[in-house]
Amino acid sequence: MGCLNGTTLQNFKLAPIPSWSSSRFVFKIPTLHFQKSPFPCCNIKALSSSATVQTTTKAIDNQGGKPQWKATVDFKWIKDNKEAVATNIRNRNSDANLDLVLHLYDEMFALQKEVDRVRAERNAVANKMKGKLEPAERQRLIVEGKNLKEGLAALEEDLVKVNDKLQQEAQCIPNMTHPDVPIGGEDCSAIRKMVGSSAKFSFPVKDHLQLGKELDLFDFDSAAEVSGSKFYYLKNEAVLLEMALVNWTLSEVMKRGFTPLTTPEIVRSSVVEKCGFQPRSNNTQIYSINDSDQCLIGTAEIPVGGLHMDSILADSLLPLKYVAFSHCFRTEAGAAGAATRGLYRVHQFSKVEMFIFCRPEESEHYHEELIKVEEDIFSSLGLHFKTLDMASLDLGAPAYRKFDVEAWMPGLERFGEISSASNCTDYQSRRLGIRYRPSEAPVTSAKKSKNNLAPPQFVHTLNATACAVPRMIICLLENYQQEDGSVLIPEPLRPFMGGLKVITRKSL
Repeated sequence: MGCLNGTTLQNFKLAPIPSWSSSRFVFKIPTLHFQKSPFPCCNIKALSSSATVQTTTKAIDNQGGKPQWKATVDFKWIKDNKEAVATNIRNRNSDANLDLVLHLYDEMFALQKEVDRVRAERNAVANKMKGKLEPAERQRLIVEGKNLKEGLAALEEDLVKVNDKLQQEAQCIPNMTHPDVPIGGEDCSAIRKMVGSSAKFSFPVKDHLQLGKELDLFDFDSAAEVSGSKFYYLKNEAVLLEMALVNWTLSEVMKRGFTPLTTPEIVRSSVVEKCGFQPRSNNTQIYSINDSDQCLIGTAEIPVGGLHMDSILADSLLPLKYVAFSHCFRTEAGAAGAATRGLYRVHQFSKVEMFIFCRPEESEHYHEELIKVEEDIFSSLGLHFKTLDMASLDLGAPAYRKFDVEAWMPGLERFGEISSASNCTDYQSRRLGIRYRPSEAPVTSAKKSKNNLAPPQFVHTLNATACAVPRMIICLLENYQQEDGSVLIPEPLRPFMGGLKVITRKSL
């Protein structure tokens, strides 16, 4: 449930939401550094988290193509590492135009030099005008000054246009990729771990749809009448099961030092873009709200990512570890077939999401921690699952590396994705403007501010699914079904369901 990819744009009519934060989006475009790897954590544009083709939203207003926000990109690094960046773009099947980015950068650099030259000439003329001059000389300088002023205005206008175009194109470049990531499509993904074994049944296996119907747990037909296809009502013990999964998961993750959150479920389009998703493109999973700059969230990653937007965090606060409960909304356009029936692929669902802000040198460590938390949760529920190191074509633009967990679903007779864990390095933080100030400046860089403080650096961000409720319900119903049609409740969840041990058929 980690990627937001689809094909159609959905629009809702909702009332506008009042403004809640100041706009201080003054960043340049991501500086592509990297710690402890041959590749920099180059973070350059808010691309879609789409799995196969990284198309991008051009963050442009409706009046002339000016970007609504700016990221921070180290163009010199891109230019110096052109071949590595080009290879990464190919490996991710991105539509970023590196040649155009470099051409625009050179053009911008040349224009800036010309602006500086003409501005210096204009200032020199203005200084000459301050002295005693013959009338003819003064008139000549007036004409020269006017010409320089007009020429400078035209150059500055061109510079703004080139800068805006450069920003738009540079934002299309995806994050760099961890050197251990397999290159290719999903079938090239590497298995990191296989846990447990598939349940053995001495009776015909039912899928979750049949179990839900016989146990009176779902109502898809009424939901289709009320809301449309791919919506559902949970009923009876299924409601208790959802609440138990959420509360048990929160309690388990909080034991590991995560701060619990509930989040806004409507956010600004710019925040969605900065996190790497496409709210208003033709290929989106995001529901956008008509006549506003807002969207429904597809994952709590988005509002949690924006929690510290435009901030410089104290080094002592890191890492910041959050676990957030939210409802999620996804268009799931184009999803069809038996494998997506029932609860597997729906438009609205509940999810518990983990999110970490940390120092750059620690992000790989916390990536491993996140996948370990996921594996512990699924092991505790007795699931048979495999952990995958996802291949390059399955990485969304923000992800430097992504681990997916797929659990065995007997009714579907296949593994299905139940979670993912992504290290986004500084891709999101450079767009969201989230930095921290190290306690001490690095030994290799004695550069400090006027207050003798270490210069701020961008944090790294990571996200991981602790529990995507509908797919977890599928796993539990199908793996714990009994011959008499009942379903056992895994022991860890029983205290959160009032001690209920089994879901049985309702008495007539």
